[in-house]
Amino acid sequence: MSKYEASNSDLTKNQTLVMGALSNANGPLSAYTILDELREHGFRAPLQVYRALDKLVEFGLVHRLESLNAFVACQHTSCGGDRKENVLFAICEKCGSVQELANDRLLDVVKSLAIDIEFSLSESVIELRGLCASCKTS
Repeated sequence: MSKYEASNSDLTKNQTLVMGALSNANGPLSAYTILDELREHGFRAPLQVYRALDKLVEFGLVHRLESLNAFVACQHTSCGGDRKENVLFAICEKCGSVQELANDRLLDVVKSLAIDIEFSLSESVIELRGLCASCKTS
């Protein structure tokens, strides 16, 4: 059972619909794309989508890709704790695929760098941009 299915019963109707749209997407979605997809389910305003997204991000079910101003469903069951605040993504510039990466050593380095400059780290999102394996060989 996925983290989404396990916590689906705790979500509001709008959160469930937004989570479903992201879970079924082939790549990241903007809030306006989600709004367009969910109009037939009663969504009329961007604020409905943003409220649902804010909660889904808070729950660790969804991540925001800063450079794309878009959202993706979480791919790891460990999110919700530290992973919610320390996330790494590989974003393909050709096909738009996104892979969520888990690397505790890199996250430890980021935390250590923050400690070295006496910086109180609340969030770190690292986005790697380039070509995925499929696009690199084609």
